[in-house]
Amino acid sequence: MTPALFDHAKPRRVAGSYLQPLLEAAAARGIGAQALESAAGLRPGALAPLPETLPADDYVRLLDIGAALADDPHFGLHVGERVKLGTYSVYGLILLSCRDFGQAFEQTMRYEQLAHDLGRSTLTIKDGLAHYTWHSNYDASQRHLADSVFAGIRTFGNWLAGMTLPAAQLTLTHDGGAPADRAEYARLIGAMPTFNAPANVATFDAQLLAWPVPNADVSLYPVLRQHAEQLLRQRAIDAHGGQPDIAQQVHAAIVKNLSRGSLRLASVAEELKLSPRTLQRKLNESGASFQQVLDQARFALAKDYLRQPELSLVDIAFLLGYQEQSAFNHAFKEWAGVNPGAYRI
Repeated sequence: MTPALFDHAKPRRVAGSYLQPLLEAAAARGIGAQALESAAGLRPGALAPLPETLPADDYVRLLDIGAALADDPHFGLHVGERVKLGTYSVYGLILLSCRDFGQAFEQTMRYEQLAHDLGRSTLTIKDGLAHYTWHSNYDASQRHLADSVFAGIRTFGNWLAGMTLPAAQLTLTHDGGAPADRAEYARLIGAMPTFNAPANVATFDAQLLAWPVPNADVSLYPVLRQHAEQLLRQRAIDAHGGQPDIAQQVHAAIVKNLSRGSLRLASVAEELKLSPRTLQRKLNESGASFQQVLDQARFALAKDYLRQPELSLVDIAFLLGYQEQSAFNHAFKEWAGVNPGAYRI
């Protein structure tokens, strides 16, 4: 199941909280918000006080401008070094309520769009290794963007773990800048990346995904997740002129009705007051299919349910609308590469 990483028809935005580390890194090098505004051609006061959101293109441009004004070849790394809990908006709080790092990665993939539209994350597991890929919405020339993302993940991950995590093997699509200036990568990433790679990927031992998040308040997770889902729905409505995206409508109807039995396109169409043919056409126009949306909804819920030890595999199969546990087992292995019992360990 290939996720839809980004709808390029929607305007790209960055939350004000995600902008804060950039402003702090610039200020530490004597570059104030006014100097950044002037150099970027932004209106006075566009960056201070902190805006609610900023166009993503402006944010990426500010990374390059900050690097130039500060004469800092590793400005992106130094932005990532200043990432904090509040940087990631509400989903930062969700990460703090996760039981383990596996759940934290899953929530990142679901909710990072609440912080920015700079790119999207995917995670695959194969032969005992986890491969975290960051798919940038900008080309490889935007070196400071990729550096800020991975340095931020490293900084926040160490903070979340309460210790220095084992360094991942990192590949980056950009050229790494001048070879003489690369010592900062080892300091902030933990190891020297491989540059000019086909993709931005951090590879690490998959056992790290089972590491618990110290002091996680898991009781807050359901409340925070509900709030984040509301924000996602509102974001989809705002991006489509006041109307929810059809895939979002279908997703919501599926989640609402999954445990009531086997779902069919016809029953969802009836709930949305559409004919099955019209619903299928609208989904096709949005680049999705009913089965894709159904699989995505089931997979996301399955991963959440598998982290609740009180739920048996039979219970989870029922909650996901399967008549038999064997059907759930087969589907989950198709999505995750392992059966649900192995995933749960």
